[in-house]
Amino acid sequence: MRTLIQALKTKELRKKILFVLFIIIIYRIGSFIPTPGVDYNIVNECMAKIGSSTQENFIGLVNLFSGGAMLQLSIFALGVMPYITASIVVQLLRVVIPRFEALHKEGQSGEAKLTQYTRYLTIGLAVLQSTTILVTARSGALFNYQCDQVIPDGSVWNLVVMVLIMTGGTGFIMWMAELVTDKGIGQGMSILIFMSICSGFLPQLWEIGYGTNGTDGNWGKFAIVVSVLVVILIFVDFVELCQRRVPVQYTRRMIGRKMYGGSSTYLPLKINMSGVIPPIFASSILAIPTLIAQFGKSDQSWVKWINNNLANTTSVWYIALYALMIVFFCFFYTSITFNPDETADNMKQYGGFIPGIRAGNATSRYLTYVMNRLNTVGAVYLLFVALIPTVLIMALGLNAQLPFGGTTILIIAGVGLDTLRQAKAQTEQFQYTGFLLENVDHKEG
Repeated sequence: MRTLIQALKTKELRKKILFVLFIIIIYRIGSFIPTPGVDYNIVNECMAKIGSSTQENFIGLVNLFSGGAMLQLSIFALGVMPYITASIVVQLLRVVIPRFEALHKEGQSGEAKLTQYTRYLTIGLAVLQSTTILVTARSGALFNYQCDQVIPDGSVWNLVVMVLIMTGGTGFIMWMAELVTDKGIGQGMSILIFMSICSGFLPQLWEIGYGTNGTDGNWGKFAIVVSVLVVILIFVDFVELCQRRVPVQYTRRMIGRKMYGGSSTYLPLKINMSGVIPPIFASSILAIPTLIAQFGKSDQSWVKWINNNLANTTSVWYIALYALMIVFFCFFYTSITFNPDETADNMKQYGGFIPGIRAGNATSRYLTYVMNRLNTVGAVYLLFVALIPTVLIMALGLNAQLPFGGTTILIIAGVGLDTLRQAKAQTEQFQYTGFLLENVDHKEG
């Protein structure tokens, strides 16, 4: 709160905050503008039938990240999901394609090229995902076959126009996110995700206590859910800020007539290096059999097994597979984003070493050992956060999905902490405590 007040007192930061709010308003308005060719009245009826609960499968994640715009088939129906998927794919391709790894090592120019590839892939994924959503919406699978005729005109030309409009909406969202990053505060795409989640989070949370029309709610369950949510958010903030600081010592080197080096620093390693990626990957993969089962007959044995075990988030099979996939992707994604060999080579190149550990291969083995221990703790931490909604549903007997899940909590806490850190850093550029007179604030401009 103090950081926000100081930021609003500074003219430059106040302009940035107002610019971010302006982009958010445009983003939320676009989430309610229906795509031409969609019968909006039938869409509202479908939404009323299936309810406002959000399942943490692939469709639920896309709807979550779009702020509910996907199930409303608006022009921003895809939200930021294509960009997130493209960013993850480009990171994974660094292991497979040597050209991408070389661009990553080039620095700023290489990262700019990778960003350009990410934009192209985002547009391609937007075309693919918008086509899939429109086809499933027309067949009724998007709304669990509880309504049809969402798209009255099923001609090829009409579907092509709708795909182009949804793809253009994704490109516009990507452009707005980059504007927020350049001219605002925080990372633009993360802020848009944060606002999308919060737009549906608070109404669904209130519905637990108030109910649909004020009669079928339960304020006792509401108090329990809110208390658990606050405790989890505090716990997540604490863990996300935790670091394993590996000490690094740099040797002194004589360059010309000057002596360089000789300083001591540390290598900060987070407990949760993989972030929110493992729950997203796990829930998306588990949603694939459910999507396939929607195209089969309901009386077939394999369709019944999938609906009873994988479509139900409280089943033993779903919980077991979900937990195993989270642990696997926690180790897998961390091994891609953090390379001990590369880190050890960079330290050796600049004359750095870990006290008691020889430079080179020994340092790489030591960093691998430390990361394996941190990943074990991080995997347990992700399992704890991701499975809490399932435990609450089973303990409280909630029929609807909770308004928050493991992915939601991690995003809210992570984006909030990152944005506050950037706001505090920019605030300190314009307002700082004087070093000649104590307790005297000096302002620039």
